[in-house]
Amino acid sequence: MSIRPTLETRAAQQTMEGAGVKLHRAFGFQDPSELDPFLLFDDFRNERPQDFEKGFPWHPHRGIETITYVLEGTVEHGDSLGNVGTLGAGDVQWMTAGSGILHQEMPNGNAKGQMHGFQLWGNLPSAQKMTAPRYQDVTAKDIPVVTDDDGTTVRVITGEFWGKKGPVDGIAADPQYLDITVPAGVRKTFRIDTYRRAFAYVFQGSAAFADASAPSGVLLEKEVGGEEVNIRDLSGDRTLIRFGTGDEVTMQAGPEGVRFLLISGAPIDEPVAWHGPIVMNTQEELRQAMRDLNNGTFIKPAH
Repeated sequence: MSIRPTLETRAAQQTMEGAGVKLHRAFGFQDPSELDPFLLFDDFRNERPQDFEKGFPWHPHRGIETITYVLEGTVEHGDSLGNVGTLGAGDVQWMTAGSGILHQEMPNGNAKGQMHGFQLWGNLPSAQKMTAPRYQDVTAKDIPVVTDDDGTTVRVITGEFWGKKGPVDGIAADPQYLDITVPAGVRKTFRIDTYRRAFAYVFQGSAAFADASAPSGVLLEKEVGGEEVNIRDLSGDRTLIRFGTGDEVTMQAGPEGVRFLLISGAPIDEPVAWHGPIVMNTQEELRQAMRDLNNGTFIKPAH
């Protein structure tokens, strides 16, 4: 077994999207190869309705998949295909934009006016860029939850983990998307296939993530699997941890425990031409998408 080194730890940056939604962006609109096949990750968490209620009005997507995971409040959505619905707390929507879709997402707070959710963008390989759009809406009750003897709890949104398989399937990057809660002080190792790119996002409590390549002077913990493991500083709320190659991630929860997302997927390794919500392989494909938007042919007829 080899522990994945921590390549980078960074705080999500505050930004604004849609019609004025305040959110924190962990990555996006920079180097698309960094976490290939994933392009962008946003944490939209607000205590005041005025910071999110204007939402994300009608906008296009092509060439990507958007994954929305709601923790608090609701998100009402509608699209150019006539689909409408509402995501509640614990629900997930996996939208494959494919050849093109126009949609809107309008968040609403819970009884206390609070809203919290995440959106992840996954790239599509060139062979699937122009596939027919589709949705996978998954309710909270359909997401399997597994609990270990030490109190560690994992919601398996997609992929297989600890004998459970997430309900989302047929995704190009064959991703694993886990929502993990680890009690205070508990040390845990999670297996990840070596060929995947992987990151963690801490959104509650704190944790130290093991790094076999950490420099001397960093706190040295006990051996794990015969390998000495160094622990970097605790990573707290709204922190992205980007991992190198290896087949496991080892961490230890901080004094108040930790809740984090652990997400991995198979890299696509293709050229990326990216403009806003449209991600293709070439600049000409981007220009064609813009022409389609302008002349009313962006939405392709179903075959």
